[in-house]
Amino acid sequence: MEFFQKAKEVRFRSRHDKYLLADDDEETVCQDRNGAVKNARWTVEIVESVNALRLKSCYGKYLTASDMPFLLGMTGKKVLQTLPKRLDSSVEWEPIREGFQVRLKTRYGQFLRANGGVPPWRNSITHDIPHRTATQDWVLWDVDVVQIQVQSLPTQPASKPLSRSDSSSSEASSKIELMSPQAREELSDEFDGSPVKSEGRVIYYNVANENGDVDDESEGLSFTFKGSIVEELKEKLKEETGLSDILVCSRNPLSGKLFPLRLHLPPNNSDMHVVVVPSSSEGSPTER
Repeated sequence: MEFFQKAKEVRFRSRHDKYLLADDDEETVCQDRNGAVKNARWTVEIVESVNALRLKSCYGKYLTASDMPFLLGMTGKKVLQTLPKRLDSSVEWEPIREGFQVRLKTRYGQFLRANGGVPPWRNSITHDIPHRTATQDWVLWDVDVVQIQVQSLPTQPASKPLSRSDSSSSEASSKIELMSPQAREELSDEFDGSPVKSEGRVIYYNVANENGDVDDESEGLSFTFKGSIVEELKEKLKEETGLSDILVCSRNPLSGKLFPLRLHLPPNNSDMHVVVVPSSSEGSPTER
């Protein structure tokens, strides 16, 4: 809880390198890679009596753990933006620190979870108790403090008028913000045009059909990947696609044929285009 004591506004980044966003419909929430938008900023209200937080969206509504199932027959329940007449336990989240990350727990023992996989799960937010090992990290969130609480400055004596420099200093102090390194880079890039140094590489991928064919005209998906080993990339792609048994392939630029990637990815974090081929596909290449 001490992490949030001086926080006025924060952003939450999920295991999928996406930010918790308040949807424009002012009712639902989702994940998105663009953390620079106002929808990614959440105002912190501390509930001291129960050691919990209330998180208010840019629309003035609270992050709420509802009782509505996300999908019939599934355990996850919807997380919404609401403005209840009475602020109850559904809008209270207990932060549990784990290293440099936090879990946000409801009063009933469930956790705010960022879902991956194929639609309708992809980019959705639910609250649940993860039982599968593959989804344990989906309830962990990185926190960026983008603005801190500022105490009122003492009033200057009437007998001592403020100089121009004093006035500028006082105004700057009243607007002090604490930003994460990533937020500073985004802000710097927005104003001076300097390139933002990215960590990792961008992986663009398409998923082959049951015959091993790829629609090259379809729009591929992408994510940022910080590893260098093919097996790590395979696990990440399993999360992104929801598939359990896949081959990670690249296309030969001369023949156009697919071939499986081996142990390591190309050096220098250069961007890559890969094809995810289900191992059960009739046209899947061999890993020999």
